[in-house]
This record gives sequence, C-alpha cells and structure tokens, in this order.
Amino acid sequence: QVQLVESGGGLVQPGGSLRLSCAASTSGSRINVRGWYRQAPGKQRELVASISSGGRTNYADSVKGRFTISRDNAKNTVYLQMNSLKPEDTAVYYCNLVYVATGREYWGQGTQVTISS
Repeated sequence: QVQLVESGGGLVQPGGSLRLSCAASTSGSRINVRGWYRQAPGKQRELVASISSGGRTNYADSVKGRFTISRDNAKNTVYLQMNSLKPEDTAVYYCNLVYVATGREYWGQGTQVTISS
C-alpha cells in the first residue's frame, strides 16, 4: 500500500505563489506517473499537471505558464510550484500516483488552496 502525503496548501492573495509537495511512502516501480488534480466546490475533479518518471510533463490549459510540476525520484516526492495565483485556482488539490505496468492508482488526502484578498 502506498501512502501519499501532501503539504504546502494555504491562503494566499491573488498574484501570490504557493508550492505543494507530495511525498510517497514507497518508491514502488520506477515507471510511474505523478500528478496533481484539483476539485473546486460543485465541480468535478480535474487534472492540473502530471509528470512521468522520464520527466515528460502535461498541464491543463488554465495553468500553463503559471504552474510547474517537478519530481525528485530519490525522495519519492512530486512538487507543484504555483505562481500568479488567481481566485479560480481555489480548490482542494490532490496528489496522484499511477504505476504504469499495473494501472494501480493512489491518491493523497488533499490540501486546501484558497486564493483570496
């Protein structure tokens, strides 16, 4: 069983920055995809960004140029640097891990990000 523990959420003013972290309890297979999703009240959970074990990244159009996903494989940790934050970025952000070979998927407990003046 893999546990994902997120940190770094909070309240920030529009235009500010936050950095989310998600540590996995085990590395498991090295061939995996790490991602960040978010869910705002009354909306479906959506992909924000993902990064493969080879470093290939994918971003939602709404965050391109503002968010950067990265990973440290030695620490089993993925990061989401969020800049130029907007009120519409307010959501619960969830960390995700998928093992490519098996398709097994794991989720973190979520961390609240609130953008408000």
